Amino acid sequence: MAAPKSAPAPVLDDARAYSSPPVAPAAWMPNRKAELTGFQPSGPQLGYQGPDQGFALKIAAGFRDRLQLAPGEDADDAIRGCLGIALRRASLFSRAPVVHDLTIAFTIWGYLDANAPEDLVDDRWPRFRGVANAHHYTEARALADMVPEATLRMTPEAVKTAYPGRWRELTGVAA
Repeated sequence: MAAPKSAPAPVLDDARAYSSPPVAPAAWMPNRKAELTGFQPSGPQLGYQGPDQGFALKIAAGFRDRLQLAPGEDADDAIRGCLGIALRRASLFSRAPVVHDLTIAFTIWGYLDANAPEDLVDDRWPRFRGVANAHHYTEARALADMVPEATLRMTPEAVKTAYPGRWRELTGVAA
């Protein structure tokens, strides 16, 4: 708290002021060997970069109880398979994942539909089986890469309208 003007101050006290240190350190430069220059690399199995991608795991956990699984299907496989799709959609818009990214991913594969078409369930079973295991990274990447960009750019409402009649088009599965 400042002293009132009426408080006596000794005349001989030095006024305190900022003074620089005698030596300034050199400026930091991004010149490490592993430093990326330019854009993120792209290519097979490199994924789709984006901010705060780990948040998608928290969002996906909220879907676990709502997933409609066929006998023998595993919720972890469904989440891991759809996670890459959701992260790819988020990266297209240069943002962190949101609930709509996962909603679209789960919708196009019929995981939010108790009456999913039988041919869709039969098709997704071999594609998603085991992808929760880290050794099946290639299969999880294939799921994320096969969904057309046009599907990922759709709104959740547009996907709900197109599903289930156009599920092959939405997922990128050849007819």
